Parts: sequence; C-alpha cells; structure tokens
Amino acid sequence: MKSSVLCLPLVAALAACSTPAPSSTTAAQAVKLNFVAEVNGQAFGCGKSHAGVGTTRSTTTPSDFRFYVSELHLLAADGRAVPVQLEQDGVWQLENTALIDFEDGSGPCRNGTSGVNTAVRGQVPAGTYTGVRFTLGVPFARKHGDPTVSPAPLNSTAMFWNWQGGYKFLKFDTASSGRPATLTPPDPRGGGSASGFSVHLGSTVCASASRTQAPAACQNPNRVVVEFKGFDPVKNTVVADMGRVLAGANVDTNAPQTSPGCMSFPKDADCQPVMGALGLAYDGVAAPGAQQLFTAR
Repeated sequence: MKSSVLCLPLVAALAACSTPAPSSTTAAQAVKLNFVAEVNGQAFGCGKSHAGVGTTRSTTTPSDFRFYVSELHLLAADGRAVPVQLEQDGVWQLENTALIDFEDGSGPCRNGTSGVNTAVRGQVPAGTYTGVRFTLGVPFARKHGDPTVSPAPLNSTAMFWNWQGGYKFLKFDTASSGRPATLTPPDPRGGGSASGFSVHLGSTVCASASRTQAPAACQNPNRVVVEFKGFDPVKNTVVADMGRVLAGANVDTNAPQTSPGCMSFPKDADCQPVMGALGLAYDGVAAPGAQQLFTAR
C-alpha cells in the first residue's frame, strides 16, 4: 500500500490538521477502524460455501468467526504510536479491548449470537496519522477473568476456555468436504464440540494449580501485533481472511488424539501451518514469516 498522510474527521471543529501533544485539553478526533471477513477473498457468511481452502482445496462452510483486538494505536507522522481511547459502549468494547464478531447466529452459526460488530470506535488527539497498530488478543490483565461476571464483551463464554486457559483470541469453526460432521470429544478446555476444522487461538502452557485457577504467566502468550503503515482509517479497511491462515493446512483430516483442527495446544500436528500463518512460533519452531490473517485494503 502506498504511504499516505491522513486527516481524520474531527469530533470538535478544527481549522486544520495538526499534531499536538496529547493533553486533557487537546481537541479529539473520531477513529473508526473497519474490519471485513473473508475466506480466500470471498465474503464470509454463515452457511456460505467457500471453495479451494487448504492443501486439499476443500470446500468449507463456516459456522463461527470472531476475535478480540486490543491496544489500538494510530501511528503519527513523527513516529509516535498514539493510543486510541475506545468508546465504552457496554456491548462490544471494554477498556482497551473490543470484540469483532462476524457471525450472526443464523444457519450453521446457530450457536452464536444475532449481534454483529465489524468496527472498533474511539478517539485520539487531533493530529496527522499515517498508520495503525493493534493486537489480536486480550491483555493479560483481563485474560483469565470469569466471563460469567465480566462486563461485555468479555462475558462471552463461547470465547472462553477456563480460568487457566482464559479467553480465546480468535474463534473460527468450519465444516469441510472431508469433515462435515460435529466431532467428539469436545475441546478439552471447555466450550463444547466443534465441527470440521477449527482454529481457536489463545495463550497456552499457562501455569496454575488447576484449570479453575488463573495463572501467573503463560509460556506461549500467542498475541499477534499487527501494523500497517500508509493506512487511512477513513479510506482503508482491515481484511481478516481465514483462507490465508488455512492455506498450508489439510482441513479434511485431523491428527489422531488431538482436538479438531488447531486449538493452539502444543504437540498438535495440525497447528504448525496454522500458527505459522498467524506469525507465531509453535513447539520451538520459529514463525516462517509475518502474520497472514490481516491485510489492508
């Protein structure tokens, strides 16, 4: 993408764009970071079929696609990363974390919810910004809370394993040509069974006395930092394409004695290509390159 300098719409009337130092009296301007969901370049939809997925070029039918993003920053022309103060809407955004949810609870997404959210909204000090940065994941301070008492959007039990494992950062479920049925046993960390091939990303090897206790740390945080330079939130969109993540995976088979697809657990042969495409090291093997899930358009 070509580099560009942008001037976002202002919440307060301003005569011109500038880059003042943030302060309590600095005028604010609105930020809206839009996301779209795709599978191999085709728009995601509950019950919609997507061809040519994975190494077997399988046809897949998704039943879930949602993820948490946090720590949203705009990149200033002078190199500063300026945090976006998110709207505290009581539904999709809490503190510095937001839930992006593309499923609408229809058809094969019947275990989801009817609500859909495809954008993160907030404010920054008025200024000139030339890029964006965010994290796929939930900050550790909130990662291992109790979803039954947590404020929205951290009250989603579908996006949670248990106190030890914490929240799922990314949840994508799909039936495939070779694996069309609901599978058993369910996800061993909780959350029910999954159909076909699933990608549930979260922190792993989290040290605590039991699954019902929050850990002090996790050996594999598995948070993904995403940055786009030359990005204008007014004109550009973040594309989340699961087809790119699954390009090196065989979605029609499953490694014996492992969860369906890749649930981020160590020692799962299905995870190596998936975690690599997310830009993450896995089982001692470094990521082959940058994350492939998100691109800018």
